[in-house]
Amino acid sequence: MNDGHDCGSGRALYGWSPARLPADTPGKRLIDRILPASGAPVTLYYAAVIALLMLAPYLPKRAELAVDGLAALAAAAWCCANFWRCRHAHCGVTGTGWFALATFTFVEVGIGHSVIGGYEQPAFLGILLTGLAFEAYWYLTRGTNAVTRQRRPGAT
Repeated sequence: MNDGHDCGSGRALYGWSPARLPADTPGKRLIDRILPASGAPVTLYYAAVIALLMLAPYLPKRAELAVDGLAALAAAAWCCANFWRCRHAHCGVTGTGWFALATFTFVEVGIGHSVIGGYEQPAFLGILLTGLAFEAYWYLTRGTNAVTRQRRPGAT
């Protein structure tokens, strides 16, 4: 079984992400074409999500919630695609968490107010920290930041 250390052609996200799995389906090839792997496109995508989060508090409540939801959805889409293609440990947590937050926030848009007291952005950051903590745990116990069934030789 391939443990992910030798698949793909190099590591993505400035060497932090595991290599992508082989693009053996049309869906995987499509994601590989549209999901930036490194460099300026990655930085711009992250900057766009951060800009949405920074803009949101200056808008009327419903628009603020919509922009927060859009930021969470954009982050979720990135992480879900990245988890599918690279198995990056934190993306399994953050992709799921941000998708749930986006869904929740869009429901709030529909009812016209925050039901968690305006804490959507702290929730966004909490999901990020939870994902990074999970990845740290995974790395310490498995010796890799890729979700695989195998442990790296020498990992505790």
